[in-house]
Amino acid sequence: MRLPTVSPSRGLVTFTLVLMMPLFGFCHPGQVSRQSGLVFMQQFVHQGVGFNWKNVTCRLCQTVFTIIDIALMSDANEERLAYVAGEVCSRLHLADERVCRDITELFRADFIQAVQASLLWPTEACALLVGPSCGKFDIYAPWNITLPKVPKPPVTPPSPPKPGSPQSRVLFLTDIHWDQEYEVGSAADCKDPLCCRKGSGTPSWRRREAGYWGTYSKCDLPLRTVESLLKNVDRDRPWDWVYWTGDIPAHNVWSQTRKQQLSGLINISRLVHEHLGPNVKVYPAVGNHESVPVNLFPPPFVHGNRSSGWLYDTMAEEWAAWLPEQALKTLRYGGFYTAEVQPGLRVVSLNMNFCTPGNFWLMVNSTDPANQLQWLVHILQASEDKGEKVHIIGHIPPGLCLDSWSRNYYHIVNRYESTVAGQFFGHTHLDEFQLFYDEETMSRPLGVAFIAPSATTFVNLNPGYRVYYIDGNYQGSSRLVLDHETYILNLTEANHSPGLSFSPNPNPKWTLLYRATEAYNLSTVFPSDINGLIRTFINDDRVFQKFWYLRYKGHVSEPCQETCKTTMLCFLRSGRYDELERCDHLNGFEGNLVRAARKTLC
Repeated sequence: MRLPTVSPSRGLVTFTLVLMMPLFGFCHPGQVSRQSGLVFMQQFVHQGVGFNWKNVTCRLCQTVFTIIDIALMSDANEERLAYVAGEVCSRLHLADERVCRDITELFRADFIQAVQASLLWPTEACALLVGPSCGKFDIYAPWNITLPKVPKPPVTPPSPPKPGSPQSRVLFLTDIHWDQEYEVGSAADCKDPLCCRKGSGTPSWRRREAGYWGTYSKCDLPLRTVESLLKNVDRDRPWDWVYWTGDIPAHNVWSQTRKQQLSGLINISRLVHEHLGPNVKVYPAVGNHESVPVNLFPPPFVHGNRSSGWLYDTMAEEWAAWLPEQALKTLRYGGFYTAEVQPGLRVVSLNMNFCTPGNFWLMVNSTDPANQLQWLVHILQASEDKGEKVHIIGHIPPGLCLDSWSRNYYHIVNRYESTVAGQFFGHTHLDEFQLFYDEETMSRPLGVAFIAPSATTFVNLNPGYRVYYIDGNYQGSSRLVLDHETYILNLTEANHSPGLSFSPNPNPKWTLLYRATEAYNLSTVFPSDINGLIRTFINDDRVFQKFWYLRYKGHVSEPCQETCKTTMLCFLRSGRYDELERCDHLNGFEGNLVRAARKTLC
């Protein structure tokens, strides 16, 4: 199919916008401006690091893009587009000049191929960047998947298993973000979006420096910390199986190459295999940082050098010991697959990059990219027919996806609530969840999307990982999550060993931060229990503040109160994106909550 051509001026608007998306996409649970009375954004928003868009008004935004349009009306040259976009990025102080130049060059080739179908005008671009008061952004038309005409079976509320029933112990890894250029002693506070690395400079007496095991700053992990984590889980056997939901590379998104991305994928995959051994099956999912440029995953109809074949093929090679041949085929096709974990339990690994606004290839066609959700329906119907339970894993939580994708996914989970026994995601780097309700009343809880904390420290976090306890392998098992634990490496202790002055601990301990049922006085973590926990958060602020502390893996400086708390409760109840929008407007946030949540594209 031949795509319609688009004027170079409109192309530049989209191009500049595309440049900004990965830059503002860094998660940052730190301090943010109090402007416009949005106090909740101090703690809730995973805001961009080192970039300045807050001073750009609607009028200035539209004026800048209009001037660019007029200036480029007669020039369709690719070099010219890249140059001017880089100048816009630099002169608006969106990033350092070098970062603007590098990311422009990195995104250019992919952008030019996709821009022919882009429809963004200046008002639409500024609506997305500044807010709905600055225009309308409505590029993604609604669409619906098709469900089989088979009636939904009667729902039986789950009950806890009998005492002594088998349990499965499942390791969950996500967001490793290994920085291949991490350097001890380098500046932990630098002007770039990622610090603690070669090129970050030497810290002055006022600034912090990169620690041996990691750093509370906008820094990712050295390899030694990844190895320490894997050695710890190796000692903590046995594992029934492992879920691993992606994001292997660091956050240096302006200076990555395919060679570097594949090096990280290969090295970390082999380390996981080495430490867990040949008898433990690992079920991975694709993160948004695996590709280069970041977030860009062309649908399967894009062929040749711009396709994701270079990435999927290497994944299939490295993960072949864990996955069956049929799973490797769909992995090579679109980055998703299904596999039988045990008799009666199946895992579905989704490529959530086909649902995120960060993937501008979806501007070409965002209607069920790669036919993935329709494929999911087929898998779930087959599992329902066989009496199988299904776990769904993926990187980006569905409540943060594009509206139509999120709504369709929610509809699928509703239809197959007796089959979908667990949903497991990462991406936000924080310890949280999103609850699913029945669509008729939006009051009966029927599913939980568990969002596990990251291995990386980015930003201001302890390294961590998650362990799930799941109803085990026996006849009639619900396969639901019964409990979970979070383990962390306390960087304060790890980087300063007692009795060794300021020397790091050579063998740091990963310790249990908390177990969910004990921390919150729950019998299980079934959907009804989690719904009750949210009610407890509303009525007992001490319990909510404990959740807030644990959400940041035991490293947070300020409590979450008033508007911040309301916002957080909205997020926890919003397994569907339009529910987040609804909560946003009901509480008078005027769209700011939605934009805040959308900036969790880590």
